[in-house]
Amino acid sequence: MTNIHDQAMNYVYQQILQRLVGFFSRAERTALQLLMQRLGVAAGGMERIGDYKVLAIQSGSRDSCYTLALLRAAQLTIASRAPATFQLRVATLRLNGSNPTALENIHRTCSALFLYDDPRVEVLMVDNREVLPFDHAAPISPAGSEANRTNLLMLGHRRDCDGPLHLWDDAYLATGEFYGQIARWNHGVDALVISDTPRQQKLFMEGLKRAADKAGFHPSNRHEPGYAGLFSLLDELGREDFRRCYAEDGLASWRPAEQFETCRRSTLIDIHDMLVSNLEERWPLLTEFLGFQADELAAQLSDNEYVSLSVSAHLRGLQACFVQGRSYEAGVAEYLQRALVMMRRKQLPERLCEQAEEVFGNPATLAQLRTRTATEAQHSLGLTEAQLVCLLFAPFSDNAANLERFLRQCHPGMLVAMPDLHRAMQGKPVADQIMQWMVDVSGLPVSLIGKLYNLGPVPMSQGRALEPATDEPDLGTEAADDEISVAGEWSAGR
Repeated sequence: MTNIHDQAMNYVYQQILQRLVGFFSRAERTALQLLMQRLGVAAGGMERIGDYKVLAIQSGSRDSCYTLALLRAAQLTIASRAPATFQLRVATLRLNGSNPTALENIHRTCSALFLYDDPRVEVLMVDNREVLPFDHAAPISPAGSEANRTNLLMLGHRRDCDGPLHLWDDAYLATGEFYGQIARWNHGVDALVISDTPRQQKLFMEGLKRAADKAGFHPSNRHEPGYAGLFSLLDELGREDFRRCYAEDGLASWRPAEQFETCRRSTLIDIHDMLVSNLEERWPLLTEFLGFQADELAAQLSDNEYVSLSVSAHLRGLQACFVQGRSYEAGVAEYLQRALVMMRRKQLPERLCEQAEEVFGNPATLAQLRTRTATEAQHSLGLTEAQLVCLLFAPFSDNAANLERFLRQCHPGMLVAMPDLHRAMQGKPVADQIMQWMVDVSGLPVSLIGKLYNLGPVPMSQGRALEPATDEPDLGTEAADDEISVAGEWSAGR
């Protein structure tokens, strides 16, 4: 019975492989051969490939789905030619704001590639530092949602309110930690396979170092450029990650703890040079075979599945309105103009420019867009509009250096309570009404606001500030043409 089952499954795998490779161009088939050679060399020879395990990070973005398809083609091709093939671990990090479409893309991709029932493949997700089987239909756990919201706020408040909108640096730190930990789980993996361009790698590594600075780690600059320095940087950071930003025992441990190897043995395999086709050539494979779905406008402007374009535009509007003394509409209009310049420099179809203008440039629908986006931010990020505005001002960090400005602009009735607010942040007793106001306006418990108060200024002496293109794109620089979003956000595993 086992032999009959194995024969049937091998037939299924062959059918999957034939159909998959049928979507490849001649250049992609050549790249597939080179990928198999690279994996064989890394394993120490094809005779040892059966004992080799690789890790692929899956975010549901178009590039991560495409990369997974290429790896699956390599795995099945080797299996058809040799007694054994490499093992594959596919892992997804669950964060607040994860687009349900991205999770559906992961599920459809794994289903189309027949990963779920293949014993040579693990399909996993991490929710609140717990490793679980991937389930696209499962909502993020309440504890995971709260931890992600707290991480976002704690690192987001570690900024100068007049500086770039690096509000999502928690994603860099969480993703870096995720890479290091999932590589150690269940006997570990031999290699992390990545396909990000050198530019994307540079942006992520700089963002990770900046986030580490905010969390109080201050890593050195001795690491190799790009992802070649990823694991050494993670080793330097250790396993503390967000812990310095929390009260004692306020952060879950990685689990199941007994399944994590003490030492990571993984290396890095960079295959960005093997993604030879352009985006238009990949669409048939992505849509017809993998069932990939995407908002075309979002796919061109941002690959970040954690922060939507509307939320990014909404933040520009709030920043203009509350921080800069302009109108909400002016901030959204500025966001739109930056988007249009970038789109036209990338020579995107004019219909996409028209779509962007309709979404963000129609005065008749802007009020409704603001209302819908505020609801979206509340649902996906757990933040009210008042808490987003508070985040823009970052009034608690560095001994509440920006508190008076925040109160004068947004809550003038609380100016008389400034001494009590300082006392509360210093851990001294104050009226319950004062403490409740702090919780409501920030979304953080008073104990963590006190942490922010005592952390001091964010050090900027180690070159952590990214080029202007990351959050406030200088459209006169080369970075305007790079594959980064208007919002300046990086997408894990894209």
